[in-house]
Amino acid sequence: MALEMKVPSPGESITEVEIAEWLVQDGDYVEKDQAIAEVDSDKATLELPAEASGIITLQAEEGDAVAVGQVVCLIDTTAAKPAGGTSAPAPKQEPTLAPAQAAPVAPAPTSTYATGTASPAAKKVLAEKGIEASAVKGTGKDGRITKNDAVQAVPSMGTPTSGGSRGTERKKLSMLRRKVAERLVSVKNETAMLTTFNEVNMQPIFDLRSQYKEAFKAKHGVGLGFMSFFTLACVRALKMYPAVNAMIDGNFMVEHDFQDISIAVSGPRGLMVPVIRNAENLSFRGVESEVKRLALRARDGQITVDEMTGGTFTITNGGVFGSMLSTPIINPPQSAILGMHNIVERPMAVNGQVVIQPIMYVALSYDHRIIDGKESVGFLVAVKEALENPLELLMDNNVTKALEL
Repeated sequence: MALEMKVPSPGESITEVEIAEWLVQDGDYVEKDQAIAEVDSDKATLELPAEASGIITLQAEEGDAVAVGQVVCLIDTTAAKPAGGTSAPAPKQEPTLAPAQAAPVAPAPTSTYATGTASPAAKKVLAEKGIEASAVKGTGKDGRITKNDAVQAVPSMGTPTSGGSRGTERKKLSMLRRKVAERLVSVKNETAMLTTFNEVNMQPIFDLRSQYKEAFKAKHGVGLGFMSFFTLACVRALKMYPAVNAMIDGNFMVEHDFQDISIAVSGPRGLMVPVIRNAENLSFRGVESEVKRLALRARDGQITVDEMTGGTFTITNGGVFGSMLSTPIINPPQSAILGMHNIVERPMAVNGQVVIQPIMYVALSYDHRIIDGKESVGFLVAVKEALENPLELLMDNNVTKALEL
């Protein structure tokens, strides 16, 4: 009996996925629940598990876009498991010729280049790219340049002056990467995005972490990182400036009485933005535990669409890659995003004295259609105040209670 495996729905509103990679070969024996493919949706990359054990027959190629519910492979559930664990045919061994038997080398065919004999459609494409027809190899009849030749043509990168490699490679963007690109362009085109900056003296947080991080980790099994301080500082500021926690829906502004904080993390398939739900109800331990859980799931490719949907505000940390300053792009349909950066020791005036302090630049990008300058600047100042005075503003002057020690 051949079981038809169809593409399951990875989430609401997703109607199509792309076969990113087959993890098995046509004719392999697969076990039930074994991962047989990775599929890209416009929100995440997910594994496709086998629904039964048997011999698999692939019905789609890598890179194919397939609709949800479409059959992508067949599994012969009546097939017996082979002794070697797979029924994939062994690769054919090509005979090796001894030197005396070496086959004569045929002269390489001479490439035929069209000298201006391009189709009208090809001429138009080449003109738009600024490429001479004489520089393009034609694949049509008698070397004629087709429209596809013109589309595939790459502008010259100059005449090489050495014997170095000049190879190029074309790779199709994954569905996730294409969707991210589309969203980034739409944000720039459809929002009135501005960015405001400030600096934060991280010394008070450094002092608290150096004093309590060992006890915190021993008690809770997670580290006391910077993200919990920033998340709770943002929760406090979002309550003070609710417009920063809102979003636009047509002619309406939708405000939220909760703070779902999206955390941008780098995964094997690109940027993922899982959500910490109801961050306003979490303690330092709760935030750190949730950040660790979501980061591990993103790293292992286990993050789900539901875990990346519905945030009201985003925090992104370019500092882990060494970024000193940036203008983060809003994560739609949200209206604001906070960018963290690297921490560098800089001279700073403290109580009339110049001292060396660990300083971080922070940036808030926001949609000026619903967030005014007063609110954006006030929000970032509120974040700065909480980070520079965490004992009073984030811990209510009780460290052991706030850290649950």
